[in-house]
Amino acid sequence: MQLINGAIQNYAWGDRNAIANLLGVAPTGQPQAELWFGTNSGAPSHLADGRTLESVVGKLPYLVKILAAAEPLSLQVHPSSQQALEGYERENAAGIALDAPQRTYRDPFHKPELLCALTHFEAVCGVAPLDRTDTLLGELGPAAADMRSMLRDAGVGGVIAHVLNNRPPLAALLDAAAQHDDPRCRWLNKLSQLHPGDSSAAIILLLNYVALEPGEAIYLGAGNLHAYLGGLGVEVMANSDNVVRCGLTAKFVDAREVLRVLDTTPLHDPVAVPEAIADGGLRYPVPTPEFRFSVYEIDGSITFTAQGAELLLCTSGETVELNRGQCAVALDGEHVELVGTATVYRIGVGATR
Repeated sequence: MQLINGAIQNYAWGDRNAIANLLGVAPTGQPQAELWFGTNSGAPSHLADGRTLESVVGKLPYLVKILAAAEPLSLQVHPSSQQALEGYERENAAGIALDAPQRTYRDPFHKPELLCALTHFEAVCGVAPLDRTDTLLGELGPAAADMRSMLRDAGVGGVIAHVLNNRPPLAALLDAAAQHDDPRCRWLNKLSQLHPGDSSAAIILLLNYVALEPGEAIYLGAGNLHAYLGGLGVEVMANSDNVVRCGLTAKFVDAREVLRVLDTTPLHDPVAVPEAIADGGLRYPVPTPEFRFSVYEIDGSITFTAQGAELLLCTSGETVELNRGQCAVALDGEHVELVGTATVYRIGVGATR
């Protein structure tokens, strides 16, 4: 097992203290949004001796991040493998440069991801059950009557298409939402303040609001419309840069592509419930071959054998081998023993053998 470094991404929505506190270093004064561990070419990890992680384990199909959101991220959706391939080839054929601002597909791969909270973490994700949304819109009264009628007649896809294509004014809806205690109404007003004139804020009324506590997680598969609203968490995803943005951002939004990729199937329970595994950890259900994700609450020692190249990330406490804020790689077949009191996340490829 060898320690690897992480690469910090200074996006504007990042927290100025959370990642520094995790690492036990002084804040830089800049917003630090993400800390990456993996072989993604945008910020590859290195071992202590200077070698790249990729030179030791090859290209990992997953990427691990610490995500620290002080402000909401964009409303977005990720494509399926087939949609990603088609989009990538289509944009190549159109001659759109890979680094062009209007480029959506940077590679031909899908990007399923899981976010596990380290602190209280808020998000909206997946289409909410339609009866719940209908009830909420009814409670908002005349200001939401058109939206409610459209939901009944044209479904979620029809409402989202109307919002993205026609950009209806939200003033009356915002006034009504300000009088309602549903968290989506609170966030509708906050997002509208952060992004004045962006009608896509209304879409969050159609989604599930999720408030995660430490150890709770959400899995975001293809077509799952979502926005992270705030908090600190561990995020693991397929190693892709494909994001189809729907709104609440200054970056390129492709409404047609959002509607092509969007899955409007209601998601009744977005929280991923972990299951106990024989070696003492908890494994989160992840229906994708690119990664698996488990956590160990160590009080004494745990042992296991690495199955493929695995990353081990410590987020609290310390062990003899790994301390808070550190990440290490364990090679295929390597015997791992962690002794101490700590929370350690274990990420590897697909299902264990």
